[in-house]
Amino acid sequence: MGLRVSGRGIGAASAAQCLTARGIAVDAEMPGHATPRQAPVVMLGEAAGTLLRDVFAGHAPLHDALARAHRIARRVVRWGQAEPQAFDHAALVIAGATLGDALPWPGPRATAATFTLSTTPPDDARLMRFGAREAAAVPVVLSAAADRGAALIEALEAGWLFLIPTGGDHGWLLCVGAEPDHALRESRLVAPAVAATGAVSSRFETAPRLLDDPAAPDGLILGQAALALDPICGDGTASTVRGGILAAAVAAAITGHDPGLDCAAVLPHYRAMMIAAMRRHLTQSWPFYARGGPGAWWQVQAAALAEGHAWCTRQLAEAGEARFVLRGDRLAARDVAA
Repeated sequence: MGLRVSGRGIGAASAAQCLTARGIAVDAEMPGHATPRQAPVVMLGEAAGTLLRDVFAGHAPLHDALARAHRIARRVVRWGQAEPQAFDHAALVIAGATLGDALPWPGPRATAATFTLSTTPPDDARLMRFGAREAAAVPVVLSAAADRGAALIEALEAGWLFLIPTGGDHGWLLCVGAEPDHALRESRLVAPAVAATGAVSSRFETAPRLLDDPAAPDGLILGQAALALDPICGDGTASTVRGGILAAAVAAAITGHDPGLDCAAVLPHYRAMMIAAMRRHLTQSWPFYARGGPGAWWQVQAAALAEGHAWCTRQLAEAGEARFVLRGDRLAARDVAA
């Protein structure tokens, strides 16, 4: 069976890299026009940076791009009724377009692909949404007093702010649940670090989203089309890379490159692992919304996350114990209790 990877982004590139590194022929199909990134910059924590360097080991353009990225050493958080607190936080800030351009992509091959990894879900796909909270991304000029090495996170009455310095006097402000002007008038932590704001660059949904069934006999959906996380936890890029690794391992098993595995059980395993990843994320993000504030906005968002967690728990109970484990970039059968 031939393999095709169709789409753009970190998830598709990670899957293609894992497959080609194993010597598996991949027919790469990229859309004629890139879909604009929702967020203009990406902040990569240590886990995400390590994953990218491991998956794309030896690819100089990516390593060079990461070496030039702006470094964040701290995050300062003002949440709920608490006073601001500072935490050590080693991270890299890189423009989304720069990161995308630095990723390798295999050339097209004249193969008859019968299994496709795609970042475009079918029109009738069921997307599970756990909340609704739109964000606006705004370019900003930092004030003279702003700490260029600190990311600032602040809860508001009905939403939250995330200020990301990008180098020099520039940065990006992510406003979730509130319009930028109104949010900055309410802000006590972020507003003093902002000297000027530009026009809204993009608007996008930040609530967690999950494709109900990302696996089919002829292919998988991967990337943020399959699993999109709330940026409040900062694990989105690492999760997307891990999803690409898993998708590549499932595709290799389905197409006969890992003989001995029960192919009929591999596709349900992919769905279950996507749900498990979402359940972990909801577990981590719920406390932020439960403690963000006493108002109705926070209560509604926390309730949606709790409902999503319960749905994921039910789905995993129905799926039963996992029959496979990911070892490196390959699936292996797992002993299951009788």
